[in-house]
Amino acid sequence: MSGNASPDGKPKDPYGFPVDLKDLQARLHRAHAAYRVLLESLPWPMPLPGWGGVEHSHTKEVLPGRENSPGWTPEQAAEEKRLWDLVRKLSIAVAMHPYWGRPERGAELVEIRMALKHHPDVVALIDGLAETA
Repeated sequence: MSGNASPDGKPKDPYGFPVDLKDLQARLHRAHAAYRVLLESLPWPMPLPGWGGVEHSHTKEVLPGRENSPGWTPEQAAEEKRLWDLVRKLSIAVAMHPYWGRPERGAELVEIRMALKHHPDVVALIDGLAETA
């Protein structure tokens, strides 16, 4: 057993993230991914005319145009609002978690925050949420 592993062979968690914080972070990842997927599937929010392809003046590459947008239906707008509200709520819950208020979190806060986003337990929870969705 190495000095960086626990008795079960898994790497030690140097930050001691609480389970509820890791769960919140996984739910935030999942909600944000669902929001991005929704936006990519929707037309522009407002009814707007599209345009044809345009040739770039220097490279002569033809840049794609855009089709007319009928705008969002009330159902699409409601789903966008629901998902954005969920992302905002979960973001606030993660950011305001008591874990971040501990004094020793000062100068290394960005590094610790990034470690939470990529923590193996969070990634496993995301995969578990994806399987149940």
